[in-house]
Formats: sequence, C-alpha cells, structure tokens
Amino acid sequence: MKVLIVHNDYGKYSGEEAVVDKMAAMLRSHRHEVAFYRLSSAECRESAIGKIRGFVDGVYSRHGVRGMREALRREQPDVVNVHNLYPFISPAALWECRKAGVPVVMTVHNFRLICPTGLFMRDGRPCEWCLQRGNEWGCIRYNCEHSWPKSAGYALRNAVARITGAYRKNVTAFACITAFQREKLIAAGYDARCIVVVPNSIDAQASYDSSIGKYVAYIGRLSYEKGYDLLLQVAKRNPNIEFRFAGAKREHDVADIPANVIFEGYLQKEQLNKFIQDARIVVMPSRCYEGFPMTILEAAQHGKPTIGPDHGGFTEIIGRGGDAIGRLFTPGDMDDMERQVVDLWNDRDEIKELGRRAFDKLHREYSSDVVYRKWEELFQLTVDN
Repeated sequence: MKVLIVHNDYGKYSGEEAVVDKMAAMLRSHRHEVAFYRLSSAECRESAIGKIRGFVDGVYSRHGVRGMREALRREQPDVVNVHNLYPFISPAALWECRKAGVPVVMTVHNFRLICPTGLFMRDGRPCEWCLQRGNEWGCIRYNCEHSWPKSAGYALRNAVARITGAYRKNVTAFACITAFQREKLIAAGYDARCIVVVPNSIDAQASYDSSIGKYVAYIGRLSYEKGYDLLLQVAKRNPNIEFRFAGAKREHDVADIPANVIFEGYLQKEQLNKFIQDARIVVMPSRCYEGFPMTILEAAQHGKPTIGPDHGGFTEIIGRGGDAIGRLFTPGDMDDMERQVVDLWNDRDEIKELGRRAFDKLHREYSSDVVYRKWEELFQLTVDN
C-alpha cells in the first residue's frame, strides 16, 4: 500500500513532527511505500509578510491546493494520511483528494477541529466555549491567542473549514489518539462511525532497570499551559526532595529558584532516557487537556509512574484503581498535586508496583507493533470501502 503523508511542519520541531516521522518509519518497516507532501512554517513565523501570508493561507491556500493536486497526481497513493494543514496547506486542499477519489485518514493530534487554538484552554483552565456554542467566535471574544489579529485569523480559518465542510465531507476516517478526544468530536457533531481511536506508540524495550530513582522529574516545554510553575512551587514547599526539569528554555527567567531544583535544559534521546531512568517519579502538571502526552509512555518504558491531572487523555492513560499506572490530582490544584507527589515519593513499594503496571500496559496497548496493527486495519478498511 502507498500512503501519502500530508503535514505542515510547525516553526520548531515538536512532538507532532516526531509522531509524523515515526509514522513514516513504522509504515516503511512493514513494507509500505511512503510519500510526503510537507511544507514548513519555520521561515515565515517571525516576519510580518510571513504572518500575513499565514493569515490568508490558513483560510484558503492556493499554493497548498495546487501542491496537494500535484502530489496526488505524482505519487498516485492508495490513501492520504493528513496530520496538520495550517497554515500553508489549508483544509481547502482536502477537496483535491475527493476529486481524485483517494480516501483520507486524518490523525487528530489536538482539538483544532473544534477549538481554534487547538488547546481547549483559556485563562489557565480548560475551556470548551467554542464546542458548547458550535462556533469559533469565542477565540476573538476572549482573544485566546493574546493577539487580536492572530485570534481573528485562527477563528476565521476554523469557521471557513466548518461552514464549507472541508473536514466532514472529505475525510473518510478520523483517527483520534484518545477516547476523550473522540468524545469531543462526536459532541461537536462529527459522525461517530467515522471516528476511531489509534493511540500514539513507542518502541517498547524488553526490560527495564527497576532502581528506585533519586528525584522528581518534569519533561516538556517550560511554558504556562504545561503548568511547570505549579510544580516549581511544590518543590519550594518540599526542600528535602530533589526536582529536575528537562525542557526547552524558559519563557521568562524564574526568580528565587530553590536549591533542590535543577533545570537540565532540552535533552536529546540518550540523555532523556538516562534522565528518566534516574528519576523516581515523573510529574505532568498540565493546565490544559493536552492530546496524548508521550512523556507518560517514555516514563512507562523505564518502569516509572506518572502523576498527572485528572482530565483529558491523562485520566484514561494513567487510569484509576487496580489498573492505574500512576496517580491523578485535581486539575490546577497545587495542594492536591503536592499531596500526590509527597505521598508517592515516600512509598517505594507503590512506586515499583505502578512502574510494573506502566511497563506492562505499554507493551499491551501502546507498543509500536500493537498500534501498527490498528493502523493497518484502518488503512485497509478505508481503501476497501
């Protein structure tokens, strides 16, 4: 089978790009032919001309439509796998797939189909205003991007895609990465019969080092929506516990960093593996729902439990009760987060048990081989129909 992967890269390499690259590698490893139609926002995100072009092309990109048409004619794929279309490809390009008679499977990485920012977040909390009202104008009303032109552009491009039916009429199947995400699409009026859940995956190793670890680990962007500042406050309250943060440079310098906190910076693969292996627990204090936090799988690969907020995909991945692979805290509640961190930090037996469950669940549900079979079945079903 030949798969055309379509993606507009973001300005900086992100988790979404990593998933796209992994998707291509996974398909090729199973002898599928992979082609790309791929543009990038890297060179245009900072210039005034680039921002104007992004505003216009997000609504309708002539270049993106023409590029899709040419890619379909050149590659003759059996199926198109769409990831991100904004801003330089645009949803308008999906009509070319319909004209060519090529089925489209869209990997839904975030909530952008029903929320202009893709985050379902406003003022530091989950926000479903646009979903509840069935339109995108809340993005302008609340200036969700903290820039009136940007908020207006995001709302407009979502509105045009919704009104024209660019997604509903041209996408054969939506592959959500969590059941929570699927529920939100159904609530927005998307056909449940066209929506399946195919989670993110990781290459699961055969075993892990069961050492207990010596610090609380945070992995991810050091940005407001990720809630790293909340965990920093927990660290200040608990000077006897070491906290280490691995992620890209902080948006703003943090004053009064306590002695028990170390910022490691952005870590590459081998460094990151060692960082997780030496941790006792991993904490994800996110204010937003997120999509499918790969950090949970990376921690599970090393038999480490994750503490995360009880919302979005975190709840179903981490779980509760006898199936839990970590702990959940009340979203945005720093006191509850602190209780979970301190309590688990001091319970070595529970840490080992949760780590074992995490490793087992990884192999059972999220290993590359298991997830590939889901993709193979979906692509084959889409092509056959």
